[in-house]
Amino acid sequence: MKYSVFLLLISCSVFSQRYSKDDEVKKYVSQVNEDSLKSYIGKLVSFETRHTLSSIDDPKKGIGAARNWVIRKFNDYAKNSDGRMEVYLQQEDIQPDGKRIDKIVNLGNAVAFLKGTDPNDKRIFLIGGHLDSRVTDVMNRTSAAPGANDDGSGVSAVIESARILSKSSFPASIIFVAFSGEEQSLLGSKQLAEKIKRENGQLEAVLNNDMISNPKAGETGEINTRILRVFSEGLPYKDLDKKAMTIRNLGFENDSESRQLARYIKEITEQYVKGLEIKLIYRNDRFLRGGDHTSFVNNGFPSVRLTEYYENYDHQHQDIRIENNKQYGDLPEFIDFKYLKKNVAANVAVLASLAKSTSKPEKVEMDVKELTNSTTLHWEKPKFGIPTGYYVLARETHSPVWQKKIFTTELSMKIPLSKDNYIFAVQSVSSSGNLSVPVIPGIAK
Repeated sequence: MKYSVFLLLISCSVFSQRYSKDDEVKKYVSQVNEDSLKSYIGKLVSFETRHTLSSIDDPKKGIGAARNWVIRKFNDYAKNSDGRMEVYLQQEDIQPDGKRIDKIVNLGNAVAFLKGTDPNDKRIFLIGGHLDSRVTDVMNRTSAAPGANDDGSGVSAVIESARILSKSSFPASIIFVAFSGEEQSLLGSKQLAEKIKRENGQLEAVLNNDMISNPKAGETGEINTRILRVFSEGLPYKDLDKKAMTIRNLGFENDSESRQLARYIKEITEQYVKGLEIKLIYRNDRFLRGGDHTSFVNNGFPSVRLTEYYENYDHQHQDIRIENNKQYGDLPEFIDFKYLKKNVAANVAVLASLAKSTSKPEKVEMDVKELTNSTTLHWEKPKFGIPTGYYVLARETHSPVWQKKIFTTELSMKIPLSKDNYIFAVQSVSSSGNLSVPVIPGIAK
């Protein structure tokens, strides 16, 4: 049989397997509840302001009351975990910086750590959103700053994911976190990212949800409830100077770990969440702006930002007011809860798929001893879990997504595709059909 026919037959047979859904993941996705999301955002808005510099002592108003409420929600859900969910407030006193911190402030991230069931599996996956809110003046800590969408929507995704997945028994671990200090220069996420790095945590994916519930563009009024953007960094921030020549020589400018994670999010979401398309954005974040995932990117962890298709600047970083018959301010009345529900479901599907999968294949390499129009890849078994096999992936260099997926139970494969024309990767497949994030090959020595 000719190579081209062989490849076509295998690709077609596996393509249908790729879209067979895991019933457990489907169950968790179906449990995302619109009323729950409304209740979370309603409560977050009730704290009036969640500004990082607002009160930490007032029981009803300010960032302290808000973070304590999130901790209580996490503790409620921890009861579902058979003792595997640890809840804590990661605190640190931050000194004035002459920029966005003008007093000593107790910074606190509300964290729930759901420990995996396999004591040997050290993988961690993280979902986050920022708890703090603001108005026009970033230093204004007293005016009402409801932060319904920015970022009550992201925090609601974190809380709802914790509610649902606290009942799971995945081999890998999940962190759920509501960051403080995002609007004051990403302080809370930097604090947690550096802690995980110091502790040598094997953090393999960060899903930063920041504004995922308002589908309406402010300038045009256009509405898009079908698309969720995922921003990803194409080049590694860590040790870029050492890696740049290799990346350039191999043409891997679009194949960082963060970008592989973004492609994974697209595939899993569009498999499990009806009526939602993931739009891959080839930037770390919006133009000249940043979010909490950047703190993790800067520490070498694969991290992405999930955000609505349009930003409505009338309802973001605005004092609450009516001007020329137009309402300004980040109010709950501008949230589309059906759109938010789909976006939260995307997070649940991705987290469950990742935490239930085996780990990535090890030492994925490409043979380059001979110049041929075929490509040979080989790899080693993953460190954690027992895979039923592997997918070898291929895409043309200009394609944003994988175009071919070829299944094998072996630890090597020769593919009749040229290294000049295609990018390749390998991912493991668990017994339940869940996939690891793909791994781009290195060069065999």
